[in-house]
Amino acid sequence: MRKHHPENERTKRRYFEYLKHAKQLSEASIDQTAAAIADFEAVTNYRDFRKFRIELAQKYRRHLDEYINPKTGNPLAKATISSRLMILKAFFEWLAGQHGFRSRLTYSDAMYFRPSANDERIAKAVREKRVATIEQIQQVLHFMPTGTDIEKRNRALIAFTLLSGARDNAIASLSVKHIDFERRTVAQDARDVRTKNRKTFTTWFFPVGADVETIMSDWIAHLTNNLGFGPEDPLFPATRVTVGTNGCFGRDGLDRKHWKNAAPIRKVFKAAFEQAGLSYINPHSFRDTLVALGEQVCTTPEEFKAWSQNLGHEHVLTTFTSYGAVASNRQAHILHHLRAKRELASVSVSSTPTAETIAKAVALLTGA
Repeated sequence: MRKHHPENERTKRRYFEYLKHAKQLSEASIDQTAAAIADFEAVTNYRDFRKFRIELAQKYRRHLDEYINPKTGNPLAKATISSRLMILKAFFEWLAGQHGFRSRLTYSDAMYFRPSANDERIAKAVREKRVATIEQIQQVLHFMPTGTDIEKRNRALIAFTLLSGARDNAIASLSVKHIDFERRTVAQDARDVRTKNRKTFTTWFFPVGADVETIMSDWIAHLTNNLGFGPEDPLFPATRVTVGTNGCFGRDGLDRKHWKNAAPIRKVFKAAFEQAGLSYINPHSFRDTLVALGEQVCTTPEEFKAWSQNLGHEHVLTTFTSYGAVASNRQAHILHHLRAKRELASVSVSSTPTAETIAKAVALLTGA
């Protein structure tokens, strides 16, 4: 059975070079593109792209709609279907402008990969995120052990994520020199730190509690005084893996290397939340936690603007639209309070309010 088409492979390689150098896409995005195109080729039996027909696009759409995951028994999510189709739409639009394809493909052919309007709405629907409260995160920190260097690192990692609001990939690339504890700052320098869109900015510690700062200061002191780490060494070193006496690989303290990606950080978070008896909350959602806190403590537009900039947002609207959704329980509380205020107002203008109606309105307003 055919596993690839030589001419297709050459075409794809040119497209990936275009995505990398012209569109400036990340390696992760290009990998997703490669996977989607490979999936399309497998469904169409690796047919030459030059022999494309709209029936092939329709066949692939049916495949996505009918596919059942053999492990979970569930169909593909609408967001996954939409993402794959849009990747193929962009690819065939690019093909239509390439030498050797202009006479065989048109830009309108690519439109057959576009998801339906209904599927797009389902795929883009905003769903409520699971966001940890400050109290839950403090509970997690309380249950985390600190007997070994690895355990100390893991606890400091979660404390720092709350303290800084930094993204997990940036945290994985931070060095000791990026932290100034006297000024309570984190220098997210894009020359060294894998920040989003390679932006450079300074973050001041968020006011999440002296106990959280103490965990982080103790960790830095342990790194520099006990382990001999210097400014260029990683703030959160990777785990050293060695071969034990039994011939098996095992953990052997901390290495002087940065994590290559954020995957180990997510594993630390998952284990820590499970140990505390809580559902897993990913590192990125700590930014939602901090936005929720900012909405409570910031009393002026200037204060919230500073809070927003501290998260690395150039525009405060980004903070509101991407992270500022009101949780359903908070939404219910606000609407309950507003309803009570309105009922109390109607009682105050009533000509003959009774003691019972006044008591009821006051109880609603106070939450009694």
